[in-house]
Amino acid sequence: MPSSSGLEGPFWRSIAVFRFAALAYVGLVVLRDADRYAHPVAAGAVLLAMLAWSGVTAAGYGRPAGRRWPLLLADLGVVLAIILVTPWVVGRAALAAGVPMLTAAWLAGPVLAWAVSGGRRRGAVAALVLGGADLATRDRISPSALTGAILMLLAGVVVGHVARLAVEAEERLQRAVELEAATRERERLARDIHDSVLQVLALVRRRGADLDGEAAELARLAGEQEVALRALIGRAGAPPDPAGDEQDLRDLLDRYASATVVVSAPATPVPLPARAAGELGAAVGAALDNVARHAGGRAWVLIEDEEETVTVSVRDEGPGIPEGRLAEAAAQGRLGVAQSIRGRVADLGGEVRIVSAPGAGTEIELVVPRSRG
Repeated sequence: MPSSSGLEGPFWRSIAVFRFAALAYVGLVVLRDADRYAHPVAAGAVLLAMLAWSGVTAAGYGRPAGRRWPLLLADLGVVLAIILVTPWVVGRAALAAGVPMLTAAWLAGPVLAWAVSGGRRRGAVAALVLGGADLATRDRISPSALTGAILMLLAGVVVGHVARLAVEAEERLQRAVELEAATRERERLARDIHDSVLQVLALVRRRGADLDGEAAELARLAGEQEVALRALIGRAGAPPDPAGDEQDLRDLLDRYASATVVVSAPATPVPLPARAAGELGAAVGAALDNVARHAGGRAWVLIEDEEETVTVSVRDEGPGIPEGRLAEAAAQGRLGVAQSIRGRVADLGGEVRIVSAPGAGTEIELVVPRSRG
């Protein structure tokens, strides 16, 4: 699980507090039952070792770099060693008479550390190891000992689950803060650019549209840069998906915007699985290539997010497709529509609808489900 210095930090400080509080309880138990121990001096030495190790873990887990396998395994090993030495220190006769183990509640420290570092599964593993060792050292498993092991297992699972939720919540909060900051900066840049650069480009495009030669070419280039710049400030600053398994379809289709291609998209992201977004973007590119070759003029791309499906429409104002022309092109080996468009969309479990009439332009609808099967 990703390490965090924000919401995860209080968990580690709480574990340190728990260790020292549990150790204080163990100290009281040792003072009370020392006369019943088989080796009371050794019990004092073990208590000092527990105190020293509590300090080592508090310092180690206090740093993000220390919350890794070397210290986690050492923590588990030290507590396991104390559990195994307890029957000799306390004596089996005293344990059978009901004297508590030296570790008592202190043995739950590694379980909590493993749970916070790796979630409920790792916490459950540590609880099973320590709980099993604790039960194995007893000649007779009492109901209270079994209950303690079960409670420790539940603590590892619950604390691990809560710690994972806390870290995920912090990551989402961080992304939301970054998105808000990026949005504000984008809006500020958009205002500044609109008041300066975009107005100049729009003026050049309008004035040069009626001219010939290099002036007309300059106007065309200014129009293309105006469209590209508007698309840029409309999307700039959005943080990428850290998981990398989804992509905003708007970002893929914005690249096709130009002076002759208008891309209209929702104000909110249109996420699709990365592969589906890439294939759909390639199909739209193939449709626009057909427009440029056979229709000329302007084209319009519209993105519609319909929850269960995503629809992209490509419309032009060309002469239209005569009836039977697509079948004839496929028979002649020209498979642009059949493979580049229909094939890609079919692989995604979607469908392609083509509406065209001579002299009325063509509209191609690409409908793709958000998930297949």
